[in-house]
Amino acid sequence: MISSKEIRDSFLKFFESKKHKIVPSSPVVPYEDQTLLFANAGMNQFKDVFLGLGTREYKRAADTQKCIRAGGKHNDLEEVGVDGYHHTFFEMLGNWSFGDYYKKEAIAWAWELLTGVWKLPKNRLWATVYRTDEEALNLWKTETDIDHTHILKFGEKDNFWEMGETGPCGPCSEIHIDLSENGCKSEDINAGLEDVIEIWNLVFIQYYRDEKGELHPLPKKHVDTGMGLERVVRVLNNNKSNYETDLFTPIISEISNITGKEYKGDLISPINAIADHIRALTFAISDGAMPSNEGRGYVLRRILRRALRLARKLDYNEPLLHNLVVTVVKHFGDVFPELNDKKDFVINVIKAEEESFNLTLDRGIEHFYDVYRSIKENNDKIFPGEDAFKLYDTYGFPVDLTQVMAREHGFDVEMKRFEEEMKKQKDRARAARKEDVILADTKLFELDDKLKAENPVYNPYDITDKGIKTTLLQAKRIAGSDIEVLVLKDNPFYSESGGQVSDTGKLVFSDGYELDVIDVKNNHFIYVKNYDHRNLFHKEVKAYINYERRRAIQRNHSATHLLHEALREVLGNHVKQMGSLVSDEYLRFDFPHFQKPTNEEIKRIEDLVNSKISEGLKVETLENLPLEEANKIPNVKKFFGDKYGDLVRIVKMDDKFSIEFCGGTHVANTSDIGLFKIVKEESISSGVRRIFARTGEGILVLLGDKINEIEKIISELPDKYAANFKAGLENIRVGFKQADFRDISLMKLMIDSQDNTIKSLQELRERYIEEKKVQQKKLMKQNLGKHIENIKSMIEKADVINGNVILSGILDIDSPDEFKELGEEIRKIMKNGVALFATIIEGKINLVCVVSDNLIKDKGLSAGKLISGTAKELGGGGGGRPQIATAGARDVEKLDEALSNFVANIKNQI
Repeated sequence: MISSKEIRDSFLKFFESKKHKIVPSSPVVPYEDQTLLFANAGMNQFKDVFLGLGTREYKRAADTQKCIRAGGKHNDLEEVGVDGYHHTFFEMLGNWSFGDYYKKEAIAWAWELLTGVWKLPKNRLWATVYRTDEEALNLWKTETDIDHTHILKFGEKDNFWEMGETGPCGPCSEIHIDLSENGCKSEDINAGLEDVIEIWNLVFIQYYRDEKGELHPLPKKHVDTGMGLERVVRVLNNNKSNYETDLFTPIISEISNITGKEYKGDLISPINAIADHIRALTFAISDGAMPSNEGRGYVLRRILRRALRLARKLDYNEPLLHNLVVTVVKHFGDVFPELNDKKDFVINVIKAEEESFNLTLDRGIEHFYDVYRSIKENNDKIFPGEDAFKLYDTYGFPVDLTQVMAREHGFDVEMKRFEEEMKKQKDRARAARKEDVILADTKLFELDDKLKAENPVYNPYDITDKGIKTTLLQAKRIAGSDIEVLVLKDNPFYSESGGQVSDTGKLVFSDGYELDVIDVKNNHFIYVKNYDHRNLFHKEVKAYINYERRRAIQRNHSATHLLHEALREVLGNHVKQMGSLVSDEYLRFDFPHFQKPTNEEIKRIEDLVNSKISEGLKVETLENLPLEEANKIPNVKKFFGDKYGDLVRIVKMDDKFSIEFCGGTHVANTSDIGLFKIVKEESISSGVRRIFARTGEGILVLLGDKINEIEKIISELPDKYAANFKAGLENIRVGFKQADFRDISLMKLMIDSQDNTIKSLQELRERYIEEKKVQQKKLMKQNLGKHIENIKSMIEKADVINGNVILSGILDIDSPDEFKELGEEIRKIMKNGVALFATIIEGKINLVCVVSDNLIKDKGLSAGKLISGTAKELGGGGGGRPQIATAGARDVEKLDEALSNFVANIKNQI
């Protein structure tokens, strides 16, 4: 047996001997390429080179690339577990030439590795070329000793590679191997047979396809090859499926150990699919993807939930996948060390997802089979779309999981109806959102090239409170509103981007007319309120940014960078920004973490941020830095999901602490931020936490809120509790008025002092409430004693029929709890009989009815039914047990009559 490690190493060493640079795999999450959910080929990390947008310091490269094909154009998810060679995650071995060697070397070296190094039988290998690629055809004949009858031509579908509808492209030459027992024929190549498979694709990038579909020769020709490691390991070990290789067998063995199910090597097996899926999940989460309800996160959630459902087919109902992560890391961590760093985090993410879905999985499966039985009874073959939507919406079933289950039972899901239900849900969500008119579609402006050229964006980082003179170029009103969207020749306002909110401010015209700027979009579009509906077009204007607001935003944005680093230092390097909001009032930061940070951790995070603020770190910005150069800066960080152009902007706060790609505005020095304080921490989804924090003048707002809370609690307490605090409240107010947010020590002291005051007041309030409850209970007991004596007297005077007392009356009680308690006491003292009492509290009738056990048994009377009838007479309702029941009503004027009716009714019944 040749191990996968030996094969991987031999591939890389072979190309290293051919003067290739061995490069690491790029992350399976392609943050720099928003056209992809996941890296799905080795060439992804070199896409900029092929497009002519970037370069490398080397001309030849080789690597093993982590790939996932489970969404978008390349989606193998539904094939996994159905055959022996499709996977969601796989390694792509590849070698590249960037304008260096070409077809001759690529073909010769491929043949040398396969037959000279790996000793594959030459008579079992086939080569395919593009139908018009005579060059490649002749090179196969002259540079290798392949059987010439094993060289075949195919068309665009099989042997022409394209990056997209436009862009670099070219013919390719595929190498296939015949694993059949008796040898294959030429017609078996590219026929989809499991024992006649492609193992290597050599792509020759020599053309550029334009928008008209025409091909143009590239100035430089490239080579891009890809070979699936799983397949070649299978081939070199004569396995009948990829799942028999050491890339899967340790995981499969662990699944069998945990579930107690023997693995028999079947091609179609839930164990195979689970082994595949845990690899995809482990690698993707290690590289920063998180299960969610959209994009790549939803793909991961589908993979995970598909695996959990397959575990049910193994009669295993407990969380399984997180127990397999250690095995994956153990067998791949030496090649991909990031797995070791993120192991515990991945385990926590997957475990939480499993526990969450397991709560609804069984109920969802039960609903599926309820629908299935109904379909079967009606001899139908269609699973209703509305039920598929219910499985998705209520039980968390991805629709493709429902489709798989449906196919297993011989019917299809009504997808058209499912999509209709999905659309209805989205429409309801849109209707529920009260979007502000300023979010109107800015496509109403189609700026021509001339106008764009005249409309440079004034540098929004050079903040000034003096305003700039500019010209209004274009204006258009949003129908039915006072909102107008303007375009200025020079625009000083920052446009919402990267989590930072837009600037606000005002525009002042030469005649003194002012407009409030309320939002900015896409750098160009300025939203204003024009209540007078004046004609504004082509006028000179002076633009003022809200200076104080901008400075507050800057403080919060710089604090966000410090918070990011502090979180990583305290909680772990798995922390990364998954979303943020930077406003003038507060900052918000979302990050992956699978447990609530402790109070101690929160304090450490705050202390670390504040220490960096106190150090007075210089905040530097590097403008218009080439992306390739920026990527080389040590410890530089990019934000989740952001797309970067050729030139980027870097914000640094000390070379060793915080260095990030950022287009936002910042303070000049961290000492300008003032105190940083976390005011709230919460979970927003499985494995994702959110922090809210304040800085600068936001701390003064926080202090004001705390003073208001102190005043509120004091107002709720009697003087004997609050006297001392009332005396100190005036000192707190004076200190607040004199507070300077830049004095971090003072701000922290004031917050701590107020927090302690609030804590003490809350404890006093709890003590006061408890004492008040004790007093109320004591008073209620005294009152009950008086009421019971009164009722005993009423019983002595009441009508008695066949030994049973019939009693009704109105009591003077002003507490609902006391009234209900009285009902229990009446049952104790009235051994045989029926009673209905009423009291009026705050203008509403309260009723209580009791029935003795002998009348329940002998006459079938029920307090619940009796009181319900009386309550309806009085315009109310209620009910309860046969022994005792309560009700409420509104019609006070009819109360005497209703009580008389009650007594008459009981007399008739007993």
